[in-house]
Formats: sequence, structure tokens, C-alpha cells
Amino acid sequence: MNGTDAQQMAMQRAKACFLRACELDVAVRKPGNVSRASPGHGMTAELFIASARAACEPLFAIGASVGERIEGAVEASWAAAGCNTNLGILLLCAPVARAVESQPGAVGSDVGLLAAIEGVLATLDLSDSEAAYRAIARAHPGGLGSAPEEDVRQPPSIGLREAMALAADRDSIARLYRDGYGTLFGLATASLGAGFTLLPAPQGGATDAPTTAAVQRLYLALLGTVADSHIVRIHGEAVAHSVMAAAQGWQARAGGSGGLDADPEFAAWDDALKASRINPGTTADLTVAALLLVGLGWHGT
Repeated sequence: MNGTDAQQMAMQRAKACFLRACELDVAVRKPGNVSRASPGHGMTAELFIASARAACEPLFAIGASVGERIEGAVEASWAAAGCNTNLGILLLCAPVARAVESQPGAVGSDVGLLAAIEGVLATLDLSDSEAAYRAIARAHPGGLGSAPEEDVRQPPSIGLREAMALAADRDSIARLYRDGYGTLFGLATASLGAGFTLLPAPQGGATDAPTTAAVQRLYLALLGTVADSHIVRIHGEAVAHSVMAAAQGWQARAGGSGGLDADPEFAAWDDALKASRINPGTTADLTVAALLLVGLGWHGT
């Protein structure tokens, strides 16, 4: 197999993993967030699936920079959905897509994959910042405030990783750009378990209970570990920490293979969060990125 063939195979796998991760993201109830069982915040699961399909090609475009991937995917997603459904997902997955293209041999190895992503993050430059800033302004995510340095409404003056580092203390996605993706991968593999396999997707889009239950555990683990950045921006630290504490309680009850979807109290928590317009959107973004990492790393093969 020559280098071009290996690259094409790796990119095809990455696309499949991305689409599968986005499918699983809405296949399971994630309290406060949109799922097939529970629309919310003016959005449905179908919007998220349409966005993922539209964003996939520009996100994994051969030869594109990280910034170009983000901007192209946001434009395609917006055209498909007419609203911001996946900015955080695209910000997180663009460096992964670039890493797979540049180091196709890293697919199937957690160490190699994480090293390849780190290599991409280390080379992000001003042009990546410029494209990402335009994409963020286009998506206009909820709760987007102003920043004392490198505000996204103004032209950037530094590379994208440096810009993200300035926001790392208040945003989980920015923190991964600064620190690398190792902590996310580690939490994902611990939550999903060694037997979890992202691919192949079942025919017809069906999902089995152990798989969706594992994704639900991952979401709760993420929600219970770090205060959700989206909640913090809109509702403040106290609300975010109360949601985090509730997630920890549910995490202790989520050990079974069938998941929590049938539990009426779990559904009630979901409804209550949505009624209060509390959306752990960053946690959902992290869930998709974590699934992509596992699908491409050793544990997903």
C-alpha cells in the first residue's frame, strides 16, 4: 500500500467515525441536550445529523488547513441547518482530521494519534486563527461575550493555539487546544470500556443498547468532571456546578448495559434542564470528539 492509498483509507475511516459519533450523540438521552428522544432549545436530532453530513466533506478535505476545515465545515453546517448546531464539534474535530491526513499510520494507535494531534496543534498559525475567528463569528454561539485579548470580533494577531490558550481557563475546548487531547482520550476510554467499538455502524442507523449506554456513561462522566463551559457562559458557575453534581449522582447509577433512558427520573431531569434553558452544549461537543478519538485510536479498532 502506498502513502496515498494509506491516506485515503485513513481519511475514509475518519469520516465514518465522525458521522457515527454524531449519530450516537443524538441516539441516546443526554439531559439538557438534544436527542432523538428529546428535542430541545428549538432544535431536533435531525438537524444535528444533517449538519454532520454537510460538514463532513469540508472537515476532512485533503490539503486543507485546520482553519480552512473549521470555516468550510461551519458554512456547510449552517447552510444545512440554518443555525449553530456543531461549532464546538468542528473546532475539536478539525485538528484530528488534519492529524489523520498528515499521519495516516497513527490511526489504530492511541499514542500515535495523540502525538499526531499534538504535532498539528503545534503548527497552528495566524491564518488558522483568521479562519476560525470568521467561523465563530458566523456561528455566533450562545453566551459569546467579549474578551480582553484576541476577541473573536476583531482580527487576530496570534496563532490559533496561542489564541485558544488565552481562553483556556474559561473554556474546555480552548483548554484541549492548549494542553492536547490526552485527557479527553483517557476519560473516554475509561468510561466506554475496552470492549467498546465505534464502527461499523449497524445497518439502517439502528443502535444497540450496550453501545448507547456506553455513550450515555461517557456524557455523564464528562458532565460530572468539568463545569460545562456553555452553561457557565449563560447561567454562571453556580448553575454549572449544580448540574455537574447532579451528573455525578447519575453517573453512579449508570453502570448497567441498558442505560438510563427508561428511568422516568432521568427523563424528568432532562425535561427540567430544558425548561430552564440549561444546555450542556460543550459536554455534548466533547462527547462527539471523544468518540471520534476512540474510533480512530487503539481501543476503537
